[in-house]
Amino acid sequence: MLDIQNISLQLNGKPIVSEISFQVAQGETLGIIGPNGSGKSTLIKILSRLLIPDSGMVVFQGKPLAAYSHKMLARKMAVVSQEGIAPLPITVEETIAMGRYPYQSFWKRDPNGDRAAVERIMQQTGLEKMRGSRMDELSGGERQRVAIACSLAQEPEVLLLDEPTTYLDIGYQIAILNLVRDWQKETGGTAVLVLHDLNLAAQYCDRLLLMEHGRITHSGTIEQIMKAALLTDVYGIEPLVVEHPNLGIPQILLQRSS
Repeated sequence: MLDIQNISLQLNGKPIVSEISFQVAQGETLGIIGPNGSGKSTLIKILSRLLIPDSGMVVFQGKPLAAYSHKMLARKMAVVSQEGIAPLPITVEETIAMGRYPYQSFWKRDPNGDRAAVERIMQQTGLEKMRGSRMDELSGGERQRVAIACSLAQEPEVLLLDEPTTYLDIGYQIAILNLVRDWQKETGGTAVLVLHDLNLAAQYCDRLLLMEHGRITHSGTIEQIMKAALLTDVYGIEPLVVEHPNLGIPQILLQRSS
């Protein structure tokens, strides 16, 4: 579905990402992890065409990303950042309805279809009782939930999520990632997630890319990446890697230095 071919980008003369290549399959959940400043967010911006690489190409469903109009790309791909949606004085329902923009034009509108889509998304995300609440009255976790709902209203085939759980408490972290997982189960959609929490990455992703200094240094299954020696080398910590008692996947325990 996504084929990233040797992309590189410099900003102000400084290399940010260099010679990045990988593929994302239909229906896959790909996690991107790595230390701060490793280029993860820049990579998401390139995948969503917010940034244009200096070299290389992103191919989406067999066509270069540049071949898509802005509205057509918005019908196929949605982005959620860690900042979410600004706390504006508009309602939750109005905010989610903004996600229907790719399907609207001056000449062609389908208000009934848009309202039905917004209603369906509010029910799926459990936001129907908050429809009249204003965004500037919500907590950060609630606004991020609305941001996910707005992206789902685009009816995309791919979700790009840049640290969607940062600054959220553990309840909202799980709720946000469950929304993404449920959307994938229902639609067969594809998700690319930048995550700082390695344990959540292991629980919700099928495969991990590890970035360092603007490059992909490791790629593989959860078991291949979640190894103590590798994490020590990358993050400068000495974690204990244990098996999750219910899921049977690697999880890390942090240790204070002696």
